[in-house]
Amino acid sequence: LEALKILDGVIDIYMPDMKYSDDEASKRLSAAPDYFKVSKEAIKEMYRQVGDLVAEKGIATKGLLIRHMVMPDNLAGSKEIFDFIITELSSDTYVNIMAQYYPCHLAHNYPEITRRITRQEYMDIIKLAKKMGLSGGFRQVLNTIDRARIPEWTDNLKE
Repeated sequence: LEALKILDGVIDIYMPDMKYSDDEASKRLSAAPDYFKVSKEAIKEMYRQVGDLVAEKGIATKGLLIRHMVMPDNLAGSKEIFDFIITELSSDTYVNIMAQYYPCHLAHNYPEITRRITRQEYMDIIKLAKKMGLSGGFRQVLNTIDRARIPEWTDNLKE
């Protein structure tokens, strides 16, 4: 939190991830045993500094936009994350609910994350966010789930 406090008045827009609400999942899958507690503290500080997302002429100028990736079998614990956002920040907090989970790197070591999410899993989380009262944010198009491969990148900016 000390580093974030130093940035007070310097940063206009924060875009943190909220990946897990379950400490067992975060410990096992990401070696981050206190992930939810630590991320909540950091995000509350970000919110204190910049508040809800503000856009002028369709361009974000200030505020907080939380990124949340839907995981297979709801390993992310979306309900608890949305509950935190609504009760400790604001129901007007923007959340980018992402459908782009793709198993790579060491995912093959964990059977519960060796697959992409389904369309139904994603839509269930979108419906949950709306039902719980989140009023702002973004969602990805469903075709994101069906893509044949992850986006390709190059380090050659000339092409």
